[in-house]
Amino acid sequence: MGNSTQTHDDGALPVPGTVHIVDLLGTISGKHAKGAQRDIVLVPAPSSDPDDPLNWSPARKALSTACMGVYTLMVGIASAAIYSVLVPISEDTGLTLADLNAGTGYMFLAFGWGCLFWQPLALQYGKRPVYLISILATMGIQVWAPFTTTNGQWIANKILQGFFGAPIESLCEISVTDIYFQHERGTYIALYALLLAGSNFVAPVFAGFIADGQGWKWVLYWCAIFCAIGFVFLFFFMEETNYSRGTILGHESTPGSSSPLSVTPDNEKNVPASPDVEVADSLPKTTFRKKTYFDKLKLWQAADIRKPNQLVGMVTRPLIFLTFPVIAYAGFSYGSNLVWFNVLNGTASLILGGAPYNFPAWAVGLSYLSPLVGVAIGSIWTGWIGDRIVLKMARRNGGMLEPEYRLWLFVPSLLLIPFGLILWGVGAAHAIHWFGCVFAMGVIALTNTLGIQLSVSYCIDSYKDLSGEAMVTVILVRNTMSFAIGYGVTPWVTNMGLQNAFILAAFAGMAQVATFYIFVKYGKDLRRRSAPRYAKYVEKMASSGLLH
Repeated sequence: MGNSTQTHDDGALPVPGTVHIVDLLGTISGKHAKGAQRDIVLVPAPSSDPDDPLNWSPARKALSTACMGVYTLMVGIASAAIYSVLVPISEDTGLTLADLNAGTGYMFLAFGWGCLFWQPLALQYGKRPVYLISILATMGIQVWAPFTTTNGQWIANKILQGFFGAPIESLCEISVTDIYFQHERGTYIALYALLLAGSNFVAPVFAGFIADGQGWKWVLYWCAIFCAIGFVFLFFFMEETNYSRGTILGHESTPGSSSPLSVTPDNEKNVPASPDVEVADSLPKTTFRKKTYFDKLKLWQAADIRKPNQLVGMVTRPLIFLTFPVIAYAGFSYGSNLVWFNVLNGTASLILGGAPYNFPAWAVGLSYLSPLVGVAIGSIWTGWIGDRIVLKMARRNGGMLEPEYRLWLFVPSLLLIPFGLILWGVGAAHAIHWFGCVFAMGVIALTNTLGIQLSVSYCIDSYKDLSGEAMVTVILVRNTMSFAIGYGVTPWVTNMGLQNAFILAAFAGMAQVATFYIFVKYGKDLRRRSAPRYAKYVEKMASSGLLH
């Protein structure tokens, strides 16, 4: 079967992201989940190859997810451990808080723009080598960091840390989509959000105690040690998840069928799939060679090496994707939610370490336990609960799932963002009890987690077959916004004062999150209008073996 894009009978292309995920009448011939979810259609449709990541056993998927989690924790901790010790660093090096926060702003900028380098390499040649290089380089940068004594050295260190750590921003989400189906994806992207945001909040907890007992330099040395441990774990247990998939999601061979148009690779092997997948009895039986453990340890897979080189296209397309309104919105939503995380981190040491609280470094770090609770609650809401809400809405819509359904989970943020910011900034300005400030940290962290998971899921659900490159676009928007706020947070709060700055922040945050309703109302129409361009780019990737 060729890979030409088919249309429906009315001549219209299928709407990207709209999928028939619940087989209410039992009439869809595609593969289904098993057990209590037998009416769930598997999207994307797995091949019959046992080494297709969608067909991996639950244990193999769990190990892959654990590796992604270890990478996220180690690199995330290294990026955030200094937040509770900014004052000691400033006192010891002579660098001002503005200099230190500006450096972290440049780091976030590099975290975003570095994706333009690492993401194409990962999609072209494999995710495993990119993860290994990233965590190893982060280890070396952490060893160097304590020896930076000038503003130039500090900024250079942070830029390099952001560049080499960039895969944490856009690659982990794609690793999730490589091995999980759409009805499972929300839970595991929420797990990624938990680990990403959680690493940023757990790091200052132990950093405060380390700084108090061993000095701030050892905060960075311990980050290097954690990265070294993570590198060893990934080297022996992380498996490549790239898989050249011939299926073009949503381009259906017949109206009303969930069987997508596919390009069958020459080497596809028809064998029993994962225990979680029902397989049609009519599939022909052929022999296959499963990967050995040593095959899995290879830095590069033969299939990735043989693919046509498309690096130039993969570097330029994320910039073109800024013209897709849904992708641009996902980046804006992610970035505008992360802004308040940066504001919190940039002012935590200033507020809790200063009068009237006068917290020592270890106490500032310990206060980050509150955000950890908030992150956990946010992950449960957007993941386990969110997946069930979205499936329920799909059942009510005749089995059809729209990506916009997940945006309704932003409703709590309409109240929680202004509440958390006012309690944090205005409360501190009026010297409320320290528990109020610590509670506000948890609320802000909860909304940050909602922003991560829902923005990422909306982008991926809308344009699954372009998600590897679309996520780069999202991160470019997000981290450019983070850079701007990281660079300006200290003078902004200093010049406006805590009360005025955070009243402004509260209403700006509420207005920002309210924009989700625009896409609830008009998102599907925008996706429909983008269908011809989406199909063009998907065809190009499919013909190059880059459709994962």
